[in-house]
Amino acid sequence: MSLLQIAEPQQSTKPHAHRYALGIDLGTTRSIVAVVRSGKASVIDAPETEDTLLPSVVYYGATSNTTPDSPVVGQQALQHLRDDPSNTIVSAKRFMGRSSDDIKFSHPYQLSGQQGEMPAFVTAQGHISPVQVSADILKTLAQRASQALPEDSIEGVVITVPAYFDEAQRQATKDAAKVAGLKVLRLLNEPTAAAVAYGLDASKQKDDDKSHLYLIYDLGGGTFDVSILKMTAGVFEVVATGGNSALGGDDIDRLIANWLLQQAGADPKKIRNEDKSYLAQQAKAYKQQLSDTDDITVNVEITQDNQTLHWQGKLTSTLLQEIIQPVTRRTIRVCEQVLRDAKLTKADLDEVILVGGSTRMPIIQHIVADFFDKQPLCHLNPDEVVALGAAQTAQQLISNHNNDHVLLLDVTPLSLGLETMGGLVEVLIPRNTPIPVTKRQVFTTYQDGQTGMVIHVVQGERETVENCRSLGRFELYGIPPMKAGLARIEVTFSIDANGQLTVSAEETTTNTKSQIAITPSYGLSDEQKEQLLMAGFEYAEADKQARSLIETKVEAEREILALQSAMQEFATLLNEQDQNALKQAIDSLQQAISSDDLANIEQAQASLKPLSDEFAARIMDQSIQQTMSGTKATDW
Repeated sequence: MSLLQIAEPQQSTKPHAHRYALGIDLGTTRSIVAVVRSGKASVIDAPETEDTLLPSVVYYGATSNTTPDSPVVGQQALQHLRDDPSNTIVSAKRFMGRSSDDIKFSHPYQLSGQQGEMPAFVTAQGHISPVQVSADILKTLAQRASQALPEDSIEGVVITVPAYFDEAQRQATKDAAKVAGLKVLRLLNEPTAAAVAYGLDASKQKDDDKSHLYLIYDLGGGTFDVSILKMTAGVFEVVATGGNSALGGDDIDRLIANWLLQQAGADPKKIRNEDKSYLAQQAKAYKQQLSDTDDITVNVEITQDNQTLHWQGKLTSTLLQEIIQPVTRRTIRVCEQVLRDAKLTKADLDEVILVGGSTRMPIIQHIVADFFDKQPLCHLNPDEVVALGAAQTAQQLISNHNNDHVLLLDVTPLSLGLETMGGLVEVLIPRNTPIPVTKRQVFTTYQDGQTGMVIHVVQGERETVENCRSLGRFELYGIPPMKAGLARIEVTFSIDANGQLTVSAEETTTNTKSQIAITPSYGLSDEQKEQLLMAGFEYAEADKQARSLIETKVEAEREILALQSAMQEFATLLNEQDQNALKQAIDSLQQAISSDDLANIEQAQASLKPLSDEFAARIMDQSIQQTMSGTKATDW
């Protein structure tokens, strides 16, 4: 008898074949890939000539006249930064999912593309989108993994993104993975990935019946995120999140570089892009040196107006703390906001965890420790911890064994809703709602015989559409023509584990459906994100009053439409005097609506109500008489 080869569901048909899933930290300045082997997460080492922490830099210069040009990724690309900065793309993550209007930070690149769309970099190898740059970085990381793992053993990847990335930025990340030929199992928030890595430590699993609160302070090369997570019996729930997708170590480098220019007496506007890029690299090197010593000697040699400016001096840790204060102040403000959102105090936190290469700086560690009155955790390599957590999550997703793994509950950073009559926003998913999530709400038609409806999806914290961000529109047709208010349209908002929003609408009597996957062409700028949140608090009372006025006007207009329709259908129930009285009261209400005075509208409604109630009573009486006509008491 021959043996029958079997395998567990979703496992390899080859009994001894291993399946792997990668965790990728696609960073602004450096990227890294990790994998779980033999039950332990570890980063995948680079070849001897490269760094394990791959510089997120791609060179698109003209390399040869005889061979096709191809991008150069990583450390070799970084070598072109000074001699050819316009073709050496650095920090492409800052451009992901953003329009040209949103890109207000300094950069040496020539951008192309229409207004309102994600721009492309103009290079010697053509117009290259930020998505393509990220794809080339992902390809390089995937090649490393393929060389280190058995052939065809990689099932997919988990890619980390800043917690504050919006729908457009997340979609751009998934597009980059698709271009790189990778199957995305999930997009995972970077702070959550770090929490997974620390949460699997045995010391964090004590008192399983007790909740623990952790704040993740993630300051990378180009992005900053803060998340508060609550862990209870192995369940990680993101309580609140905040951040800035254009704040990080790059900004610290620029502040140091500007200080060096000031000391040399140079005008930043007259400095060549090549020198700016070189000076930024110098500033980064000085910053790293000050992590190991209290003072260093610095040199600046810059060309301006065909003259060489030279300066040499001292840079101390105390002076560095003053120079980078604009960045550290902004990070602390975000921490304060996230604590307010979570309705927590600093004393409520069990631990503060440092993530991101910039937290290697002793200055950052001291500032965080002083603000939170506790020493932060940073014993895991801050450059690797996000990738390690992503690898652990990736392995969990391809495995049937869910024991001893944590459950992740991320949140949506901004409220999501749709436009209703009068330009009001009806919120279906409030900000800081755990995801994945699905919310449904039933709406109805506004006019008699209405057979279609426009669903306008918006994002923000204000009461009116004009003060929120539009995400997309779609139309629902095929609604049965009926009286206003009788149709039932169920609208569903669904956010998956990757933060992808899908909105659908269904007319429940005919099952007519329509839906849209919200994938804007560009994302929210940092200023827009901050404005959306702060405006929600600043204008809360004014928005409440404005909403009350709009709702009253909409209700009054609906009442007028209903009365006018009834007056045509049941004209025989009204004599001339009754008709004139109703028309006069309706005219008065219409004039009050145009005045935008809430008191006038309510007074006009009160004057119309007795007349409309009397008319409604006559319609009801006639309906009952018609129904009972020809019926005997004995029939009952």
